[in-house]
This record gives sequence, C-alpha cells and structure tokens, in this order.
Amino acid sequence: MTNTDIERYSYDVVVIGAGGAGLRAAVEAREAGFRVAIICKSLFGKAHTVMAEGGIAAAMGNVNSSDNWQVHFRDTMRGGKFINNWRMAELHAKESPERVWELEMWGALFDRTKEGKISQRNFGGHEYPRLAHVGDRTGLELIRTMQQHIVALQQKDAKEYGDAEINLKVFAEVTITDVLIENGAATGVYGYRRETGSEILFEAPAVILATGGIGKSFKVTSNSWEGTGDGHALALRAGGKLIDMEFVQFHPTGMIWPPSVRGILVTESVRGDGGILTNSEGKRFMFDYIPEIFKDKYADTAEEADRWYKDQANNRRPPELLPRDEVARAINSEVKAGRGSPHGGVYLDVSSRLPAEEIKRRLPSMWHQFKELADVDITEVPMEVGPTCHYVMGGVQVDPDTAAAVGVPGLFAAGEVAGGMHGSNRLGGNSLSDLLVFGRRAGFGAVAYLKDGSTKPKLSDAIVAKAHARLNAPFARTGGENPYTIHQELQQTTNDLVGIIRIKSELEAALVKLQEFRTRIKNVTVTGGREYNPGFHLAFDLENM
Repeated sequence: MTNTDIERYSYDVVVIGAGGAGLRAAVEAREAGFRVAIICKSLFGKAHTVMAEGGIAAAMGNVNSSDNWQVHFRDTMRGGKFINNWRMAELHAKESPERVWELEMWGALFDRTKEGKISQRNFGGHEYPRLAHVGDRTGLELIRTMQQHIVALQQKDAKEYGDAEINLKVFAEVTITDVLIENGAATGVYGYRRETGSEILFEAPAVILATGGIGKSFKVTSNSWEGTGDGHALALRAGGKLIDMEFVQFHPTGMIWPPSVRGILVTESVRGDGGILTNSEGKRFMFDYIPEIFKDKYADTAEEADRWYKDQANNRRPPELLPRDEVARAINSEVKAGRGSPHGGVYLDVSSRLPAEEIKRRLPSMWHQFKELADVDITEVPMEVGPTCHYVMGGVQVDPDTAAAVGVPGLFAAGEVAGGMHGSNRLGGNSLSDLLVFGRRAGFGAVAYLKDGSTKPKLSDAIVAKAHARLNAPFARTGGENPYTIHQELQQTTNDLVGIIRIKSELEAALVKLQEFRTRIKNVTVTGGREYNPGFHLAFDLENM
C-alpha cells in the first residue's frame, strides 16, 4: 500500500471515542468554531456509556436540600481512599449540576419529583440522594441527547454551508492504532476501517482520547467488546504517563447465571431503591462488613436500615449502600466461606421489598434483562449476583483543568481513560458526571491549545510510514501465535491472579505471565484478508490489553 492508497483527512481536533466524554468534548470544540472529527470503534450510538443505568451524580439538592458540592467532594474523596487528585474531584463536584441542567436544556427527559424537579436517587457512598436519573436507562438517555445535539450542530452547518459534515463528522467503525507524534507533539492519528481493513489517516494538531476502559482484559466483565484499553495504550506509546493502573473496580452485582450472560451489570439502583443482599442461609450479611471509617454513617441493624428509606435525617444508611469496593469484597468473602448461591454468587432481593408494579416502574431494564436473559422474574424471586470487572480508576495522567495529557502537547484525555479523579475506587454515578465535566474541559483545553499562537509541528512521511508498517506487521509474521489463544489465557490469568483480593505471590506470578504474553504477542500471525477479519482486530486489541 502506498501513501496514495491511504484515506486522508485534516481536522483541527480529532476525538477518539463517541461515548459521553467524547461527544461532550466534540461539542465544546465545534461550538468554539473548530473543525472536529469523531472516531468511534463501533456504530455511532453504541458506546459503552449506554450501559450506565443508575444515574448522574450531581449535588443539586432536589430531594435533600442539605446536599452541596462540598459534601459530594468529601464523599468522592472518602470513597477513593483520599488518593484522588483533589483538584479533579473538586471541579467534578462543583460543575456536575450545571452539566445535568445543560443536558436537560438539550432535551434529556429526566424523571421528576412530585414538585417537578429532576429526581435524584440514593447510591452507594453518597450521603444524600444525588443521582439524576431516567429510570434505570440514564446512560442511554445521555447518549441520545448528545447525539441529537451533534445532529443539531450538523443541521446548522447544512443550512449555512450546504454540507452537514463540513465542520463535524462522525467516522464509525474505525480503529485507531497510533497517535502520530512529531517533535514531541501530537499531529494526528492513524488506523483502519474495521469493515474493509483499509487504512485511514487524520491530521490534527489536537487529539482527544475518550476510549473508555480495559474490561475485556478480564474473563468476567460488564464492559462491551470495545473495552480493550485502546486509549491507555495509545497515550503510553505516544509518550504519555499512566497513573493508578492497579486500581480496577469490580462492581459487586453482575449477573452470574446462565454462563452466557455472566458479568452483565445489575445496576446499583436496585440497592438504592431498597434491594438487600443475602447469603445462602438467608442472612442479610452486609452488617458484618461495615469498616470502622463508615460506622458513623451506616446502620448496624436491619430495623434502622429499613427506617432510613423513609426518614434519612434520623437514621443511618443501609450497609448495602457502602462503596462498591467494600460490597464486592464482602460478597467475595461470603462465597469463599461457603455461604454463596448455587452458581457462586449471593442473592439480591427486591421482590420482598417493593410492589411488583413499583419494581417495573423504577427498574424496567432490570426486569426485562432478567426475564429475557435468565428467565427470572425479579418481582417474584431474588436475583443471583456476583462481582464483575467494571471500571478502571487508573488512566492517562492529565492536567485537571484542561485534561491535557502530561508530557505530550496536543494530546488530551477524558472519561474512564483518564486517571486521578476517582482515587482507588469510584462511587456509582460519578462516572457519567465525570464524562460530562471533563469531556467539556478536554474540549476547551484543546481549543485553548489551538489558540495559544504557537506553531504546531507538521506530520512527516516518515511517521506515516512507521504507522503503516506497524498496521501491516501481523500479516507478515511467521510466528504462528493465535490471538484468540493468547486472549483466553490473558483473561484466565487476570481472573485467577489479579482479582478482588490480591496477594503478593499471585501478583508476582501474574507479572511473569504478562511478560510471557508480551513476548508471544510479537509473534501473533493474522491469516486471511483484511475484510471482516476479527483476528486482525484482536491482534491490535491484544497489544493494548
């Protein structure tokens, strides 16, 4: 393939990822007058953000007027064991309400209180009802709203210029394999179209990473197939820094049966709306796992915990609403002690807590999910749940105010791919607000970078040739390593050695295996053509994982 065979584009800003963070960044850059390309690995609208169910954490005080940004900041820091980047946590707590109101202004249809305000629900680790929600489909509504706003901007350009995509274009089903660096600064990105395998180049002085997480490195995960650590790896290869990568969150409640649906998320909203966790003996076990630091905030009897739902001012919270890491460890301990459910989890019961119609109204997705995938009616019987790899707190080290990647001018990161905001553990609901707050900040950070007056480096043919050679390497190798075999072994290794509870000997064994995988990946061979070749896709995903 020659340079003339490469599909080429030139933009001011390239956004990799079309979830909440990527779309919000794109809007910010476009509304500032710059030309923007949005690149998504799957179809537009299929980003993993749609799987976020519970809500958007924002201290609006609609349900409890005592809530404010300082309390939200404190909850976030405490949930992250105080190793969060405090400035990121501060900005997030202060700006989240404005981002929610902005979404509503753009057309988001939030659930309402009796007074007509945006409804807010309880979630683990949050002192007050704080999550603005749309039933249990909040992420889907967020993406729908952002997509409509993107289309509205395109329609405006169509009226003015006669071309809807002249200033803002979406490139679907494109995988980016390299951020192109010239003289230490970002100058564009290189990749291929997933359908045809044809190569594609985007020249741009500003690149925003919004690629999500790393869940497909694990055997049991709530993440979609896209969660292969692409942005983390792109930043690292480009000269950026990663922080806090040891902190991987296991959501306490994922589906565990049947095997085909193992890992699919069971929203924290079930517990926020009254659901309780019990073991095989019928015991509500979370009262046995309240850490000392949380004992002043969490009830130690079932009677007080149940009273809290109606009188939060005079009672402490149910321990089912402890931060996710605490609940996941408790479930893991119960299962290891032999008190688990038949399929290796515990029971999550909302059927005995709320009327059937109330469950269907508040948790429509959960009712359909269990009915269709597991033939379980959650209005009649408890669910079987267990921990599932859900979120990585670590990521690209960024400047808190501009989301600029440390060490790489012109590179920015927002959302799950960026590290620091959540410390060692993310509170539920803080992800969607994180996407909006720092997606916007990445957008205006890129705008400020483009406006700073400095001369931006130009892309050279040598850099393009290097990216082209790397993309074609798997077809030329003769090592014979199968990417599917390595991926299965990687997932089994993380499952066995890098789980919820970690010990030194297992981590050391995992490091030995990972080094072995790195060597073997260099010999991965792809057979067949470029079109519709999943082995080709996995070869590059493996390098990132």
